[in-house]
Amino acid sequence: MNMQEVSRLILGLRSAGWSEKEINDFILFIESGDEQYRPKGKEEDD
Repeated sequence: MNMQEVSRLILGLRSAGWSEKEINDFILFIESGDEQYRPKGKEEDD
């Protein structure tokens, strides 16, 4: 991804209601594959 695509991704996640921590963790998961940063589904949050 280039920087323009990354910024659009971040802006899209913000507009979808994601917090900054959720966005940062998601980007860390994409880059590292570390399961501790994997996004949790709504079912997992309950």
